[in-house]
Amino acid sequence: MSRNDAPSTPNDARHDALAGIRVLDLSRVLAGPWCTQNLADLGADVIKIEKPGEGDDTRHWGPPYFPDAQGRPTDQGCYFASCNRNKRSVTVNIASQEGQQIIRDLARESDILVENFKVGNLARYGLDYASLAADNPRLIYCSITGFGQTGPFAGRAGYDLLIQAMSGMMSITGRGDDEPGGGPVRVGVAITDLMSGMYATIAILAALEMRHRTGRGQYIDTSLLDVGMAMLANQASGFLNTGEVPPRLGNVHMSLSPYQDFPTADGRVLMGIANDGQFTRFCQAVGVDWMHDERFRSNAVRVENRPVLVALMSELLRTRTTAEWVELFQDKAVPCGPINDIGTAFENRQVHARGLRISQERYPDGAVPEGEIINEIVGVASPLRLSDAPARLRHAPPALGQHTDEVLRERLDLTPAALQALRARGVL
Repeated sequence: MSRNDAPSTPNDARHDALAGIRVLDLSRVLAGPWCTQNLADLGADVIKIEKPGEGDDTRHWGPPYFPDAQGRPTDQGCYFASCNRNKRSVTVNIASQEGQQIIRDLARESDILVENFKVGNLARYGLDYASLAADNPRLIYCSITGFGQTGPFAGRAGYDLLIQAMSGMMSITGRGDDEPGGGPVRVGVAITDLMSGMYATIAILAALEMRHRTGRGQYIDTSLLDVGMAMLANQASGFLNTGEVPPRLGNVHMSLSPYQDFPTADGRVLMGIANDGQFTRFCQAVGVDWMHDERFRSNAVRVENRPVLVALMSELLRTRTTAEWVELFQDKAVPCGPINDIGTAFENRQVHARGLRISQERYPDGAVPEGEIINEIVGVASPLRLSDAPARLRHAPPALGQHTDEVLRERLDLTPAALQALRARGVL
């Protein structure tokens, strides 16, 4: 059962975009789980394999931790819930031969496998692409690593923070060295992990489409470094074509002006003026004729004369509160907004209207195991809004091993006695 402020959708799985697609998820932490959550939201049956007794690392990352029924923090981190809804959790000890055989058996009838082990680790267990594709040539196998399968750094572990630093992302994030608080800064979320998960999702969907034509799966090599470099986008393009290393400008846009935050009577406000029409409407709204000033008549000269324009706008925008400026510009097609904290963002009327806050029950029958977190898990809705097959809430982020018996009975026809024996030997 689930509750969602977003428009209701049919509960029949046949309405799901990826209905019938089976995914074996051997990934953990963020990039891989973000990818497989996308697939799960679209209706794929995602089986998340976790280490018995421990599970995904993020189950224990905190604070913040989920509260128990009395509101006291448990040892279960909220991080895990951000990228593992709509999945079923199965515990398998991959280091054991019997566990490896279970993975091979599950992979044999899966469409997609996603993993983020270090290069070569799964090959030691016979769980690499070549081994599994020999039994299931239709398998789409996606590896997500820090540096990719080739090159001198292939064997290294890669982490989002490291990639943000190595790719140059941190060098263009934060305020300039000559400003208070200046210096390189990491993005506030693990952005290269998240984008690697998104790129992996796109590659998997492309491979599925190609399989419709060829009947065969393929191998996908996704790396955080590749993604981190690709995410430099226009900054990389500028450097590669001019040789000029982009500076760190804080909230200022190198190619647009005024496109940054400004002080107000009670805080700060963002102005995102990206063309001459918007600048003219801004000037008309505030009662100035700067659009006729030769220093500001076009974006090119506004960028050239940015210090002068910023000084004038800062003096002007200090005369009213942030809310007053937002109200003034909202019907004038002049991009303007507050700098919200996350709490304020979730109170935004548009966020409410889009149904972006969702709630799921981990145990629909209400039988919450003793010592477990409270039943309700709150999260953010999927932005994948297909008109005919929208993302649908089916499973709350699972408890560790919550679906082990269910999946292995269903997929591998294991009996209760066989499951008990495997558990006794430490396989499950």
